[in-house]
Amino acid sequence: MNLFFDIRTAVIAALDEMVAEGALPEGLGFEAVAVEPPRDAGHGDMATNAAMVLAKPAGLKPRDIAEALAAKLAADSRIASAEVAGPGFLNLRLDPSVWAALVETILTIEGYGRSTLGQGQKVNVEYVSANPTGPLHVGHTRGAVFGDALASLLEYAGHDVTREYYINDGGAQVDVLARSAYERYREALGHMPVIEEGLYPGDYLVPVGEALAQEVGEKWLDQPEAVWLAEVREFAVEKMMAMIKEDLAALGVKMDVFYSEKSLYGTGLIEAAIEALRAKGLIYKGVLDAPKGKMPEDWEPREQTLFRSTAHGDDVDRPIMKSDGSWTYFAPDIAYHYDKVSRGFDALIDVFGADHGGYVKRMKAAVSALSDGRVPLDIKLTQLVKLYRNGEPFKMSKRAGNFVTLRDVVEAVGKDVTRFHMLTRKNDAPLDFDFARVLEQSRDNPVFYVQYANARVHSVLRKAAGLGVSPGIVPALEDGAEFAVAKKLAEWPRLVEIAARGHEPHRIAFYLYELASEFHTLWNRGNDTPALRFIQEGDSDATSAKIPLAKAVSIVISAGLAILGVTPAEEMR
Repeated sequence: MNLFFDIRTAVIAALDEMVAEGALPEGLGFEAVAVEPPRDAGHGDMATNAAMVLAKPAGLKPRDIAEALAAKLAADSRIASAEVAGPGFLNLRLDPSVWAALVETILTIEGYGRSTLGQGQKVNVEYVSANPTGPLHVGHTRGAVFGDALASLLEYAGHDVTREYYINDGGAQVDVLARSAYERYREALGHMPVIEEGLYPGDYLVPVGEALAQEVGEKWLDQPEAVWLAEVREFAVEKMMAMIKEDLAALGVKMDVFYSEKSLYGTGLIEAAIEALRAKGLIYKGVLDAPKGKMPEDWEPREQTLFRSTAHGDDVDRPIMKSDGSWTYFAPDIAYHYDKVSRGFDALIDVFGADHGGYVKRMKAAVSALSDGRVPLDIKLTQLVKLYRNGEPFKMSKRAGNFVTLRDVVEAVGKDVTRFHMLTRKNDAPLDFDFARVLEQSRDNPVFYVQYANARVHSVLRKAAGLGVSPGIVPALEDGAEFAVAKKLAEWPRLVEIAARGHEPHRIAFYLYELASEFHTLWNRGNDTPALRFIQEGDSDATSAKIPLAKAVSIVISAGLAILGVTPAEEMR
């Protein structure tokens, strides 16, 4: 049930009647007609812009359309009043019985708020995709939470989602990893490791070296690099990926696909992708002008093989092969996304760190070219996370060598707090993470505030069960605080679709905080007005009629927290 959709349907039906009667001209499109919460709750329960968006194409005054529409809507038993405001907005007030029916619906139907918006569309969400050269750090944490919540949101809205991790195991960084692991292997055999500049110094490679020593003994000790590099590289990547998967599991993230970059090399996949572009006339030989500002590493002042990415919205054409015949970093990325397109996805989403902003236009151009514009690619950038404790910059132990790990954060505050707080800002806005404040038990801490609302509901349900009382029939709501809770519950299905369309899971966290706020307000009103309390001492019937509203709040909060990957609290400790 989506109350906003239902009322919009009534508005469209009324407009159709007006067309049939000649009050509106034929051929009008109603796509821009919206029904949404009014900016000022005092103006009504819902508002429609119908008259405003139809006035110009209809050649009529907005107020004239609004007044005629109001007269039509007055016949709907769900609409208590329709009032024209300003130049032609129409404010609607719903009959109190509508809100009682909404609460009953939430309790009786399964999956209130779930949407068919996606219609089974196959979506690939790629996120984290960190180099397998060490444990995940706090920046990866934000990308992991954002990507995972986005995938869950899209599933909730009716999409068929594949969660994917791209293993960057085909570049020079894995050779550096192998050399670093080899030094820890030497250390495990009693030799002093030589951690030269450029190698990975973190202690996390100590167990990798020990495991390697246990497996091969002194086989590679004092052997030239050519003897051991390939095998140590494979061994170290495998161990690093096992560590990364453990880190993701600690955060509650489970991938459907781990895709290896290395699998693109020597298999013809890169060549096939480039040939697909060549067949479209998008590959040519040329010399790029020297870029202004910072010099990118793939620019050469000589002829290269280029992708005509400007034909698909990029600022400049991009090199895909260097003058020496080796691939640029962009080439395997093209091949990887060509593989995604070939797997039949209807839409692609990549979650990158903010430092990958320069890749956005070129990757969108590549996917547009490879799919002939059929498959959209949305790239979401996650901004930096700054760590604090009580407002002061905070540094933790750095077993990773030079950064704070995901595991450090989760062990300090827990999975649920970490995930919720990472979604309290839009993905492209910087985020402050204060280890003390995210654990505060106050309204200023959204994690606590939402969980406390759910715990309060469960305390009511436990007490009611102890009295032998279960949720009953909901009478018409009476108090403004009760209506405020019901109205916020009505927004849930609409909010889900807005968040899913915009790929914005942070909206779920914001909504849950607002719902919790309305619930706590009602709860606190009960301190002054006993008739508003959910447990009516000595009156089982009144209690049975009160607790459905509270239970509805818990149902929606639990659904929202599930999208965020957070376990609902049934009691606070």
